[in-house]
Amino acid sequence: MIGTGFIYTVAGLMFAAFAVLSATDRTNPKRLGNAAFYAVLAISFLLGGRLGDVGNGVLVLALVAIAGSGAMGRGGRATTSLDARRDDAARLGNRIFLPALIIPAAALGGTVLFRAVPSLVDPKQATLVALTCGVLIALIAMEAWFRPRLATPLAEGLRVMDAIGWAAVLPQMLASLGAVFALAGVGDVVGGLAGHAIPDNSLIGAVLAYTLGMALFTMIMGNAFAAFPVMAAAIGIPLLVRHYGGDPAVVAAIGMLSGFCGTLMTPMAANFNLVPAALLDLKDKNAVIRAQVPTALPLLAVNIGLLYWLGFR
Repeated sequence: MIGTGFIYTVAGLMFAAFAVLSATDRTNPKRLGNAAFYAVLAISFLLGGRLGDVGNGVLVLALVAIAGSGAMGRGGRATTSLDARRDDAARLGNRIFLPALIIPAAALGGTVLFRAVPSLVDPKQATLVALTCGVLIALIAMEAWFRPRLATPLAEGLRVMDAIGWAAVLPQMLASLGAVFALAGVGDVVGGLAGHAIPDNSLIGAVLAYTLGMALFTMIMGNAFAAFPVMAAAIGIPLLVRHYGGDPAVVAAIGMLSGFCGTLMTPMAANFNLVPAALLDLKDKNAVIRAQVPTALPLLAVNIGLLYWLGFR
């Protein structure tokens, strides 16, 4: 049965290729640091299941040491010239985005198909397996259409990863932090504090505490996936679902959307808000956040209303 092993293998092979390309990139004075970082990621994906908790902990510390020591830099490996890209863009127009649409289409179609054939793919991982297949299909389609050199997609992927740097692994790190917080009982502590603050039998008070708490914790932790275990254990499950009879699917979905509103407003979400500013060479490093706040706040208000009206019908 196809499951996470397939996903981790594809990701591990990709990072292994990045490590090799980084080690041979003469344009990057810090190529060995980059190669080591991607090699550690490759080992984590390919062998993490065999290394145990201690082994994976050592890999995480190695990633932190490499990134924190400033050992990583940006390479300048050329794949295609600027003139060639302009010519392709002018010739293809909006059709150039068609391969990108293969990924969500394959993810949606594959999820439906795989769940209909549970003996083929682990039903719990159907969406992730379909997404991975979509990426591979899109890659094959682009190779057949544009006919670049075989190494070009990997080189372009490496260029983007070098630009993002260590922030690329921040979502996984913060999601793991959320799981640690949940196991440590932080949700119970927050739930106790919220219980004293929320008026008795006040549904709107519980909804506000949950949605605003998701946004606030996301701003603090930088990732809604890290905030969700805490707020779900504190308010979402005990109050909204069990006490007020809320629909678990609606509570979970709108809670995550509320957390994403917090993502738009925090520098802790470095890969979303600081990296784009760096890539665009913006003088104001918080320019992306400033542009997103007018969207985030009304969207958060809409999510509060949606949860109140749709979650308890």
